[in-house]
Amino acid sequence: MEKTLKKYFVVFTVPTLIAFAFAFIIPFAQGVYLSFCDFTTVSNAQWVGFKNYMLAFSGSQGFTRALLFTVGFTIVCIITINLLAFTLALLLTRKIKGTNIFRTIFFMPNLIGGIVLGYTWQQMINAILYQFETTIVSNAKYGFIGLVVLMNWQMIGYMMIIYIAGLQNVPTELIEAAKIDGATAWQTLIKVKLPMVMSSVSICMFLTLSNCFKLFDQNKALTNGAPRDKTQMLALNIYDTFYGKTGYEGVGQAKAVMFFIIVAVIGISQLAFTRSKEVEQ
Repeated sequence: MEKTLKKYFVVFTVPTLIAFAFAFIIPFAQGVYLSFCDFTTVSNAQWVGFKNYMLAFSGSQGFTRALLFTVGFTIVCIITINLLAFTLALLLTRKIKGTNIFRTIFFMPNLIGGIVLGYTWQQMINAILYQFETTIVSNAKYGFIGLVVLMNWQMIGYMMIIYIAGLQNVPTELIEAAKIDGATAWQTLIKVKLPMVMSSVSICMFLTLSNCFKLFDQNKALTNGAPRDKTQMLALNIYDTFYGKTGYEGVGQAKAVMFFIIVAVIGISQLAFTRSKEVEQ
């Protein structure tokens, strides 16, 4: 069987590699090249070196401001989403009546599109703020809080399902042994359950980080960067630069390349850190 697999290995992998090359590698390489060019279409690109990267970090482009806003938003969301999701997972693994119904209810927001969520939450938040004669786009802190609430509402259920799967795989023998040794519920959670679900923590942290850091739809629909681009995240900043400013396509492409590098570095670092804490089962 092993010899057969080795014999036909190329037959099965080559089509996938070709498709991956045409769908990702070639466009990505072309995108990196265009980030060093001035262009309006691919055919009229002119090499300008690091000019686009220097412009991207100039104050007029708002890239640094968007980066800081995105980092702050992502940190808050990673903490709140994972804490709440893990807490719900603990509650819903205690054989409470109606557990499956609650799991379904909490998971359903994840199935709704980002644009729909953004406009829906904009109307709900504004309905409250109208009572105080203000709106979500009148102050950057309202937009920040609104985005955090929206992402928590959308993602908690999905992360909760992953944590539930991890908690259900914790050997009952370990929990019983901890109780026999006199461990409290808190000690059992910290010393037994949490180390055993670190693989789930790694997955949830990575998904939360990547989804929050590259957020676009919800940001576009909820605030569109208002007021004065103070709630503009990186993906929206890149979009507005590339499509909203004539002659700045190269700058937008340079921002996109830097965005990819930042997400890749943060994601790989986070995975390496959390996986080092995992316990082999």
